[in-house]
Formats: sequence, C-alpha cells, structure tokens
Amino acid sequence: MDLFEKSLNVLELPAVLEMLASEAVCAEAKSRARSLKPSTNRFEVADRLSETTDAKKLLVVKGTPAISDVRDVGESLGRARMGGMLNMRELLDIAVVLRCARSVAAYADASDAGSLTGLFRSLHPNKYLEERITDSIVSEEEMADSASSELAMIRRKIRAANARVREILQRMITSASYQKALQEPIITQRGDRYVIPVKAEHRGSVAGLVHDVSSSGATLFIEPMSVVEANNEIRELEVKEKREIERILMELSDESANFEDDIRTDYDIIARLDLIFAKAKLSSLLNCSEPELSEGWKTVLRRARHPLLPKGSAVPIDIAVGGDFDTLVITGPNTGGKTVSIKTLGLLCAMAQCGLHVTADYGSCVPVYGKILADIGDEQSIEQSLSTFSSHMTNIVSILKEAGEDSLLLFDELGAGTDPAEGAALAISVIEHARRLGAKLAVTTHYAELKIYATTEPGVMNASCEFDVETLRPTYRLIMGIPGKSNAFEISRRLGLDESIIEDASKRIETGDAELEKVLEVLQKERQTMEKRSEETRVLLEQARRDSERAAELRKSVEAEKEKAALIARREAERIIDGARRAADETFDELKELRKLSMTNENVRRMNEARAKLAGKLNDASDSFGEEQPEEEPAAPPRDIEAGDTVEIRRLGTRAEVISVSPDGTLTLQAGIMKITAKPEEVKLLEGVASETKKYIERSTAKLSSMSCPPDIDLRGLQADEAVLMAERYIDSAVMAKLNTVTIIHGKGTGALRAAVQTMLRKNPSVRSFRLGKYGEGETGVTVVELKH
Repeated sequence: MDLFEKSLNVLELPAVLEMLASEAVCAEAKSRARSLKPSTNRFEVADRLSETTDAKKLLVVKGTPAISDVRDVGESLGRARMGGMLNMRELLDIAVVLRCARSVAAYADASDAGSLTGLFRSLHPNKYLEERITDSIVSEEEMADSASSELAMIRRKIRAANARVREILQRMITSASYQKALQEPIITQRGDRYVIPVKAEHRGSVAGLVHDVSSSGATLFIEPMSVVEANNEIRELEVKEKREIERILMELSDESANFEDDIRTDYDIIARLDLIFAKAKLSSLLNCSEPELSEGWKTVLRRARHPLLPKGSAVPIDIAVGGDFDTLVITGPNTGGKTVSIKTLGLLCAMAQCGLHVTADYGSCVPVYGKILADIGDEQSIEQSLSTFSSHMTNIVSILKEAGEDSLLLFDELGAGTDPAEGAALAISVIEHARRLGAKLAVTTHYAELKIYATTEPGVMNASCEFDVETLRPTYRLIMGIPGKSNAFEISRRLGLDESIIEDASKRIETGDAELEKVLEVLQKERQTMEKRSEETRVLLEQARRDSERAAELRKSVEAEKEKAALIARREAERIIDGARRAADETFDELKELRKLSMTNENVRRMNEARAKLAGKLNDASDSFGEEQPEEEPAAPPRDIEAGDTVEIRRLGTRAEVISVSPDGTLTLQAGIMKITAKPEEVKLLEGVASETKKYIERSTAKLSSMSCPPDIDLRGLQADEAVLMAERYIDSAVMAKLNTVTIIHGKGTGALRAAVQTMLRKNPSVRSFRLGKYGEGETGVTVVELKH
C-alpha cells in the first residue's frame, strides 16, 4: 500500500465509498464505487462533479431511473462469438441487460440530461433480441413451447404419448385380474419410464421389463409389454425435444454474438450511470453540495461536516488553507475537535476529486491536489520496536519525500511524543521545509511555540477549537485567526484535582508561557463577548429586515388602494365631462334659436321664457353631474362564483381572479398587483377563461403526484383484505400520477394473496390489463398492471 492510499484510509475515504456502494444497484457499480480513487486531472474532476449535479437534478424532476441488477455478460458473449452455445440463464441475463438499457434510454427521452445526455444517447436498445429471448425462454430451466413451431409439435406428441401410456396402465391397475399381483394400484416412473409396482411372488402374472427392485426385494417395478412401444416413442420424442432446444439456444446465441459490441457498451454505460446516480443519491442523503474548483491551491469549506458523523450532532466548521496563507496551525483542548477538523479538510478534498459532492454549504471551493498525505493517529508498533514519536517521524519522513507544490499535508500533534522544547523546534522546522517545497499544510498541536510561530510568521494562520470557559466543555467550533488554550488546569480542576496541586503547577510553568496563556484567555473571553453581541446585532438586523419587508408590503397595499381610487375617480370624471359636453351642445343649440327670436320685438316675451327654460336645463344638468349614472341591471351569474374563477369588475372594466369567497359572499379579487373586495353583483363571471394560477397549480400538482407515487408496491406479509385495500389506494394514486405501468409485489407463497389482488384488478375500472412478471421482474411473485388514462 503506497503512502497516498494509506493516507486515504486514515482519512476514512473507504467508509464513505462503502456508503456510496450501498446506494448503487448492480454489482459492477458497487465494485466500481468501492475502488473509486481521487482523480488528479482537473478536467476529469470537473466532469465527475457535473455528472453528479445533473443526476441529482434528474432525481428531483424524474425520480430514480429503472436500473436493475444486471450481470456481467462479457464472458458469455465472448463464448457465443467463438461459436459456443449459451445456456438459458446466460441468455436471460443478456435479455435483462437489453431491457434495462431500453428502460434507462426511455428515462431520459426528450429530457435535458446535461452532461449525461451523451451517455443516455450511447445506449443501444434492442427490443427485437430482448423479446426474442424472453418469448422463447420461460425460466433458467424451461424453454417455452412458442420458441418454435417444431418444438410445439414435439411437445404435443409427447403429451399425447404420455396420455396413452397412462391410460393403458390405468386400465391395468384398476383391472380385477391384476389386483392380486400389484403391491399398490399406482403408476410411477423408473429411469424416466412408466412402471407399476408388482409383488415379487406374482412376477409371472405381469409380462414386461423389470426396471427396479425395492430394497426389501418384495416389490418389482415392471414396465408392461403393452406400454414398451409407447415409452420408446416418448424417449425418442424427448431426444428430438432436446435437440430442438439446443438448436434454438444456438440460434439465440448466434444472434446475441451479432450484437456483442452494443450489448457490452450497454452494460458498461448502465454500470456508469448506476454509479453516477448513486453519487447523486448519496449527495441527497448527506445534504451535500457541489464545490467549486478553485484556481491555484485555495481551499475554503463553509459549514463543513464530517460525512461519517450523524447530521444532527455534527457541529459544522469553517476551515480554509491556501490563498493568503499556506499553513494552518490548529490548537485547543484535547477532545475539542482538532483531529476531526483536519480529517474533515482532507476527506472532503478527496471526496470532491472522486466526483462526490461534499458535506459543506454552497460557496465552498477546493483545488485538485496531486497528493493528500496525512500523519494522523498513534501507530506505535511493539513488533517493530517503534515508539509513538518514532512511528510519527517515520511517516513524516516518507511524506516529506513525496511532498510538492500540488500536495496537501495533514499532521496531527506534530512533534509530540518527545521532549516539548525539541518537539516544538522540530515541528517548526518540518513546517518550514514543507512550505519551501510549496505544499499546503494543516497542523494540530499543543505547543505554545507553534502558536507564537503562527502568530508572527507571514503565510501561517492560527486557528483554535473553541472551549466554553463557563461550562469547561468544548463546543467543537473552529475559530480562524485565534490560537487556542489547552485548558489543562481548568479541565483538571473540573475533574476534581486538588486546588493546591493546580496552584503549584501554575507556578512551575515558564513566565512567558503563563503570560501567553493569560493573553489567550482574555482574547477568548473578548471574542466570545463580541460574538454574543454580534449575534444580538444579527437578531436585531433580522427583525429590522422583517419590519422593513412588512412596511414595504403595507406601502405597496396603500399604493394599490390609491391606484384603485384614482382609477375610479378618473372614470367618474370622464362620465361627468361627457355629461357636461352633451349639456353644452344642447345649450349652444338653444342659444342659436334665441338669437333668431331676439330679432323681433314681438317675440321678446317668448325669448324671456326660453331663457328661463334654458337656465333650468343647465341647473338640472349641473345637479345630475354629482349623481351616479344609471347602469344596466346586472344579469345573475349562471352559477355561484368560486375561488379560482376569472371575473370582470363592472365599474373598472378590468379582469381579476377570485382569490377567496367569504361566508357573506364578499369576493377577494387579485387584479394585477391590486387586491380588491367586491360583491357578486359588482362583477361579471367569465366562463371558459382559465386562471393562470389554477393552471400552474394543476401542473404542479400533477408533477408532484408523479414524483410522490412509486412505480411498485410491496404487499408481502399483509392479510388478503389489507393487501386489497392498499392495492386499490395505490392504483388510484398511480392513475393520478399518470403512471402507465405499475408492479404489485405479492410474493409466491400459497398464491392466496396473488389471487385476491388479481380478483380486485379484474373489477377495477382503472386497470387496462395485468400479467405475471417475467424473468428478471419477479416472475409469479409480482403482477405487472397496465393502467387506463
């Protein structure tokens, strides 16, 4: 095992790959998952990640593709190519591959599969060969009569000959003349020939051939001479049947060999797609996201979690290396999460290079490292006479020999296991040497010298695992930029160590170290206080944001009401202006007439009367401008208005959608951005105009229904009445989800559950047809149902 592979084992990548294998379906995909290795090619990593992302999108939109547990048929196809005859099981395995290829190709038909489109289009469905095999072969041991007309004729003759033999023997065992000679009145077989059991002392009473003798010698199994010829005929027909079956198998083998390349390609693509969708399912299971591939060697993981820790209890951390600094030095108390932090960093980088999404939030980025090398854990060996320090140093020597610019080095407790002063100096020298090689490092330590080194050295960043000084418990949060305390004295005090011992120990540490610890303690308290204030500020800002959104909504509502009022006022003003124009026109006409009358003195009186009459008209017109214009009587709607209907607001002449109807009949309407309340008589129902919202809801409901209804249901273990009830509900759900074909799993057993289910299916109006499963579908243990729509 080389150092890179050993480091991946230390980082627990095989455990993640085992989780990946459990999500795959076929054995080949499981094997590929377990043997997956991080790629060092940037373009290959980008392609792998894109495939996983596109598969995850397809899972959301279309569900899981119908990939079955296909078997490797390469060896069988090779033998068929060389003229060999495949047996029934091998041919059925080829049919399963072809059926799976056809199902998977149909899964992505007319869909945008992104980076997976090429794989889906490279499949070669061959329905002719698939059905040729499945129609000819019933199971691994039985050829169907319909495989050829010759086979059907031979089997009819065999059945007829068997019937003749049994008829002759039946007459013999029921005949009174043979009753004393027979041991039992039964027909049995010996060596595939029909015989009857005859008592040894009556051997001469039945003429025929002896095929067997009982262990006691009291019974002879004799083939009477009257059926010898018929039995011979059966044997000859069985030989012909065997030859015909071999001919059919040879013919199917030749046809399979003709499509060898396509079938091999289909098998490989199915395994690849199975692995890719297994990655997508694992991403959903662990709540992962696709990381960006960074330029250079910058690694940033936001809210990263170790994938093997429970999601509910794992504390997410923000961790980075590269960019402004190439070395991260993590300090803090024991059991505080330092080792988990660097293992999370290395493991997530390795997962990304395998094409897996990482357990971190969006916005995380990783480079493509050439090597991820780790020295984590205690590997002391009594057999090899290696101490803890020696085992660590052996690993470090090997790591430094392989390290380079494209390497990520992870050191746990660097320099531990020896004299602290020498260990700290050695640790700093190792870090400096690795930095000169261009490597990126993440190191955990307890040494104060390394904290000072990380504080003063450019390109080196401090980090600490947070420790709650109030509860004296680690919080497992990683704090970037601040060194941590070991908190040995506080932990010892909490565990009950005598205070005098702790005071004595405090006096014995060097002054510089003691002052550093005090400074770190003050910094940690100030940081926690600032974080508390920051959280309070964040809560206040969030409250202010919500208040601002509510104010914006209120402002929007007021603007809508103002727009509504302005629209109504504008319509009223237009009506008043139209009335004034009509009154003015009539006034001008009257004035013209008055001018004509005023030309003669004798018409003065008539002129005065006309003026008075005209003034009255103007007054009437003026008064009428403030009154409502009479409207035509609204016609009663053809039915009650419901939520989702489209109506026209009579006074505005605009269309609106009915959002809700209150108990007193008041309608709440949505007209553009405005919400309006109105009485039923104030609107006109528009029949045949579908609501856009309603259409969207129907589309969404159909889409959600199709996603929520699985393609099969398992009824095994239920009572017949329970199973029938569940099956009926499932059929209803499948019809609503617009599924064409579903599978009901009832098991083989006594057949009672299957009979009950099929009785229900015959009566169900939603069922077009149903049949028992074929080989590879579950055979008599399942019923495949085709639904009406």
